[in-house]
Amino acid sequence: MTKNGRIIIVAGASALLTEFLVIIIIVLSRLVPAPPVNEIENARKALSAARQENADYYSKEDYREAAALYDSAMFCWRRENSRFIYSRDYSKVAEYARLSSEKALTSAGNTRTKIGNLKEQIVKRTKTLDSLAADLAKRFNNYPLAAEVRNNISRGKLLFSESGIAFQNGDYLLAENKLTESEYLLTSSYSHANDNLKSYFRSWPEWRRWADSTIAISAQTGDYSIIVDKYSRKVLVYLNGSKLLEYSAELGRNWVGDKMIRGDKATPEGMYKITKKFESDSTKYHKALLLDYPNEEDTASFMAAKARGSIPRSAKIGGMIEIHGSGGRGIDWTEGCIALTDREMDTIFNIARIGTPVTIVGSISDLRHILRR
Repeated sequence: MTKNGRIIIVAGASALLTEFLVIIIIVLSRLVPAPPVNEIENARKALSAARQENADYYSKEDYREAAALYDSAMFCWRRENSRFIYSRDYSKVAEYARLSSEKALTSAGNTRTKIGNLKEQIVKRTKTLDSLAADLAKRFNNYPLAAEVRNNISRGKLLFSESGIAFQNGDYLLAENKLTESEYLLTSSYSHANDNLKSYFRSWPEWRRWADSTIAISAQTGDYSIIVDKYSRKVLVYLNGSKLLEYSAELGRNWVGDKMIRGDKATPEGMYKITKKFESDSTKYHKALLLDYPNEEDTASFMAAKARGSIPRSAKIGGMIEIHGSGGRGIDWTEGCIALTDREMDTIFNIARIGTPVTIVGSISDLRHILRR
């Protein structure tokens, strides 16, 4: 065999060997387990999409489970990559990734549903609470309530406002939480105030008798009589049994209930008469009409309360209750008197005389009428 022939044989063998090796490499490469890249990428995208819909906030459990499954897939992937190339098994990686994708999609769907339901519920509850807040303001804005109740109402209104801001900002869970807190504070405050109001109006039958008697006196004498309606904050002037004038009044800061002791800032309730008339130079207010408080009934009630121990033994009975001017401030500010504007006081002062009846009641109208109104 010639040299050239040997070269050709060797070259051919070399080519065959190379081809054989290539085949072996291809076969061996096909035997290497392929990592589930697509499944991992799908899980990553599903988690990202769920997070963009705030599933990590609104569907925390589902989203956390989806994230944990993704972490498990990545952990298994790293573990399999550390093994000998031909002994790797990515089946668990693929399974975890698939479950992560499903859970992420579920969390996103649940989030959309939850947000929709939350928005609908918040809108309904907001309307109801807005009506309650308006009713609270209408009935009890000028009603003396305990400081704690007032604070709860203020806090409830603030939370109600913050709930609306959170809703506008798209934070529906925060809006719901603040709305729930506001509901509790405003509802409990309303219940407390309403119970207090109902308790106060238990005296209405007596108030009504006093008012009817005062109007009857005006009709019998053909003269003036005055009724002070504390709940409506009105001074009503009658002549010949018919209402002639009606003015808004300002009362003692603790006007609910009868006056008990000196300094309690309560406006008394009962049937009184004017005993003195003070011109502007004789009073610190713009004119004043002094009432005969305390009368015999007030004194007897005061002594009985002291005997029962419902007021301190050192307490003293009040006095110097007047209808006077310097009013028009828009709040209850007196020590127990009835304040009118100076112009209204001028009118009352001119028509009143010593002995003119002045009856002070909690309300002329009964509670059912007031609540309907």
